[in-house]
Formats: sequence, structure tokens, C-alpha cells
Amino acid sequence: MIHENFLRENNARHFWHPMAHPSEMLENPPMIITKAENTEVQNVDGHTMLDAVGGLWNVNLGYSCEPIKKAINDQLNTMPYCNTFRGITNDKAIELSYKLKEWFYADGMEKVFFTQGGSDSIDTAMRLVRQFWKVKGMNDRVKFIALSKGYHGTHYGGASLCGDPRFRRNYEPGVPGIFHIPAPYTYRNPFNEENPEILSEKCIQSLEALISSQGSDTIAAFVMEPIVGSGGVIVPHESFMRKIRQICDKYGILLIADEVICAFGRTGEWTGSRLWGVKPDIMTIAKALTGGYFPMGATLISGEISDAIEKNNDSLGMLGHGYTNSGNPVGAAAALAALEETNKLNLATNAKSRGAELLLGLNKLKTKYRVIGDVRGKGLMAAIEIVEDQETKKPANKDLVSKIYKTVCEEGVLVRASGNNFIISPSLIITKEHVNKIVSALDKGFSII
Repeated sequence: MIHENFLRENNARHFWHPMAHPSEMLENPPMIITKAENTEVQNVDGHTMLDAVGGLWNVNLGYSCEPIKKAINDQLNTMPYCNTFRGITNDKAIELSYKLKEWFYADGMEKVFFTQGGSDSIDTAMRLVRQFWKVKGMNDRVKFIALSKGYHGTHYGGASLCGDPRFRRNYEPGVPGIFHIPAPYTYRNPFNEENPEILSEKCIQSLEALISSQGSDTIAAFVMEPIVGSGGVIVPHESFMRKIRQICDKYGILLIADEVICAFGRTGEWTGSRLWGVKPDIMTIAKALTGGYFPMGATLISGEISDAIEKNNDSLGMLGHGYTNSGNPVGAAAALAALEETNKLNLATNAKSRGAELLLGLNKLKTKYRVIGDVRGKGLMAAIEIVEDQETKKPANKDLVSKIYKTVCEEGVLVRASGNNFIISPSLIITKEHVNKIVSALDKGFSII
């Protein structure tokens, strides 16, 4: 075992951490997690915390799901790797593709392209959309529209889709032909509109205006998360995604649903699209696909798109795209086990029940503490927006957020600080007692102000 002093001495010295400034990590070294079990993690000091982040939206089944561990171990002993490029496949990838078609059939998905994670899945979706329009002979349809607060990964395509400049600015220029409309974010929006239904309509009007100015015959797809995740857990009005679908149909634009966070029960429904009663043309999945036990994702394709490409008889139908680990047999084995456990435990129902309890508790905290400007959530995805003043909505400074965060961790709960938001996305196996612990720790954290 590596000595604890070694870990502390080398913490952040040789490893650049995602979504962080390297100098800040050197000045304030990150928490060192050395153990995880069930729904808890333990740091290098032996302090145990309930993981209210769920890994990173992905550990839906907790850290001790033995069927997934066994499936991985068995597959490693049988065949640890097999590429799926032209002319080769493997049994687990075939089985998983069938299971995913069954799982997402209600969403209108019929084909699967395996990736290595969520960012891969989004870029795959973008490439397949452009390929689809070329096959259809509509070469001008190359542009994408997304939401101003949406998050779509870190590859150049997905990062260009991201509405938050934090994920784009340092790497621009990005992929050309990408545009954004306001997100249905009632707490902060350019219309100063707090009514979610009216705000939804105003955002839709912005979309129609943008389509008109760009030319509908140049738009390839609209890309959205059914519930915005990393951008602050923004839950739209129930009509919003349905209206987006209607606008896409009206102008012949494809709809890509980024389900990397929402799929597999986190919203209280098996997919975010299903939650709002919408069938997209393409869906992207990852994260909970394997419960966080193996990096894997997929892009799911509707019959209309797959038929057009499969029936093409020239080089435009060729899939000149793929990843070293597309359909990795170990990942596929992990995913098969995760799907079985997810279904057996009916995680969507638990997420819906526990999520309602969590949101109730967080809203009670909002009435108690003036630094809580807004509380948002659906299922087991929630956010607390921290402000310096409720009237001006001025975002809380980093020191205030850090002070609260530290106390919450000391109280035995790990949440995620993202800007002036606390993001809460625990494993979907949590109990009512776990919810109470999360709310209690947050209560203690805010009480120090």
C-alpha cells in the first residue's frame, strides 16, 4: 500500500484535474478518496461520507454492486478485449445491442453505435446527423442549435454545443455553425420571466426566430438535455421539450436528446425524453450504462436515420467513424449486468420517491437561509443556487461556497460545488434515511453563515 505521506506530497503535482485550474489544485489540494462502499466514500484520513454526487451522475447502483463486479471479472478471464471494426464482433456487444434496443424502443430508438463515454456519444451523434443529411442529398443542413446553459461534453463538437462559456472560451474557435437559444431557466433569463410556461414559450419564439434568420434548410439538428444537468439542474416546463419536437418537425430538423445524465432512471422515469413524452431522432447515453464501473457509452439511432444510411448504395453510407473500445466486451458485460440490476431494483421509481423527499427538504432550507437563492430538481438530480443577496441574485463568491462545502463534508455528506451551485445527484439506491442525512448536513453547512 502506498504510504499516506506519499499521496499527500504528490497530490495534484503530476495530475491535472478536469474542470479545475492547475494552480488552484496545487494551492488547495483536492480531497483524496481511497475507498468506496455501498453509497459511501472514504478519504485518506479515514473520514466517511455519503456520496451525494453519485460518482459523477453515474454510480446509480452504488459502489458495491456484486453482479457488475462479477460480470467484469468473468469477462476479463474469458476475453478482455475484442475490436468491433469491420468484419469482427463479440458476443457481449451483440447481446447488449439487443438489450438496448429493447430498453429504448419506447423512445423510438432502433440501432446502437457504441462509444467510450458521453463526449464520444455526442460527437458521434453530430457526425451521424451530418452524414444522414448528405445521404439525403441535403448538404446545406450542417448547423446545430443548442441551449445556452446546456452541457454536452468536452470533445470539440460537444464543447462547441455547450452554452456555458466556461467550457468553450479557452478553446475557441470551436466547430462552426453552432448557435444557442436561451435556456428555460426561470431564476436567470434574458426575459426576466419567472413563470415557467411563459418562459418556455419565449424560448420557443427565440428558436423560431433563429431558424428563420439562419434558414431552416441549413439546420441539421437541435440538441438538448431533457433536464439540463451540469449547467445547474434546470428543469423546463413540462411543455418545453414537446414544443421543441413540434418545431423540429415543422422545419424538418432532427432532435438529439442528450441523455448521458438523464437516462436509466435518474429523472424518475427511464429516460428524460420519456418523462416529457417525446421521441427524439437520436439519443446519447453513457454514465449509468455500466453504473460507473467501466467507461462506456452509446449513440442510439431512430429507424428513419438508420434506414436512410443502411439503404444507401454509395460511399456516403460508409461509417468512417469508431473508437478503439467501441463495443468492448468487458464494458458490454458490465452494462448487461447494470441493466439487469437497474430493472430489478426499479431505480426509476425509487428516484422519483426519494427525489420528491429531497426537493421538499431543500425547499425548507431555502425558506430558512437567505443565501439560498433557488432550489431546482427532478428525480434524484437537484441543485441549490447560492447567492450573496436574494433580491439582487448576485452569485455567492468562491470563499462562501467553499466554507459551506467544507462543513457539509465534515458532516459526512459529499456534494459537488459547481460555481455558486451545489449539485446533488446521489446513487439511485438511496433510502429515505440517506435523504434526511443529505438535508441535515446541508442545514448544518448553511447554519455557519
